[in-house]
Amino acid sequence: MSNSKPSLETFELGPFTVPKIWVGLWQLSSNAWGSAPTAKIRRGMARHAELGYNAFADHYGCAEILFGQFRETLPDTKSVIGATKWCVFRQVEPSRSIVEAAVQERMKRMRTTTVDILQFHWQDYSDKGYLTALQVLQDLQHEGLISAVGLCNFDAVRTDEICTQLGPGFIVSNQVQFSLIDTRPLHGMSDVCERHNIKLLTYGTLCGGFLSDKWLNQPEPDLYAGDLTPSQRKYLDMILKVWGTWILFQSLLTVLREIGDRHGRSIANIATRWVLDHPFVGAVIIGARLGISEHADENLQNFGFTLSEDDNKDIEAVLAQSNGRQMITTIGDCGAEYR
Repeated sequence: MSNSKPSLETFELGPFTVPKIWVGLWQLSSNAWGSAPTAKIRRGMARHAELGYNAFADHYGCAEILFGQFRETLPDTKSVIGATKWCVFRQVEPSRSIVEAAVQERMKRMRTTTVDILQFHWQDYSDKGYLTALQVLQDLQHEGLISAVGLCNFDAVRTDEICTQLGPGFIVSNQVQFSLIDTRPLHGMSDVCERHNIKLLTYGTLCGGFLSDKWLNQPEPDLYAGDLTPSQRKYLDMILKVWGTWILFQSLLTVLREIGDRHGRSIANIATRWVLDHPFVGAVIIGARLGISEHADENLQNFGFTLSEDDNKDIEAVLAQSNGRQMITTIGDCGAEYR
């Protein structure tokens, strides 16, 4: 590991300047990840914010409430940014009153008069109500209830449709899965991002922690072992059933370790940097088990370097042996696994 402490890299997202690493709060949704007292969780949030990780994402479980309570304790409540979601899983009539009620609920839970970033998910593409809902969100943004609007798990075709219909500058982001294992955003989504000047906020970048030194030279784990987190089960299933084999995965970890040695970084740092080096990526959202397992200091090592042409060639040599490029047909485009 490098002895230097790199500076946090930032980028512009709507009206905000935000770091390229965000704190993911989905692990507050279930005790399956482990749980900590509320005070300890708030201290974890404060520690991240002090290091410059001032963007927090997702609304699972009590995450919005805990984030809102934490933000109220700060001298400057605008020093941290909360990106939450409105997910529509069942058919609804996206009237002004229904859409506004969803936004007001987010505001109430987060104890704010303006939602910083609202990320919108719509389950059924055959129901074009998502365009109507987004038009209402655009109105609410003009009225000051929302600062920025992004998408969540939309595919390239619908993202392009939405950005074309609602005009430039409205949609600022799309939150999708992107990693060395899941490279689907390279097939279409990257072009859409460039065309409409939007950024990806990526999750699953470390595959639930499998892309780390901890798993190098380890035997294939039991998918049904009780000590795996929900994220690890999800990504192990993808590695073994869709991407390739555990042996090939070990080859990837070995190459990442060799590249890490060149840069004085961990396997997780190299896997994260590979994602961040793509210009259409704004930030990587890294889940933190606040108060239990955090890697705030190690995550600073994601910055201060880029992968060389030789690094990328070595990585590509392994990826070319996998089924990664076929995922867009076997699973479908970004977000298809949730529909």
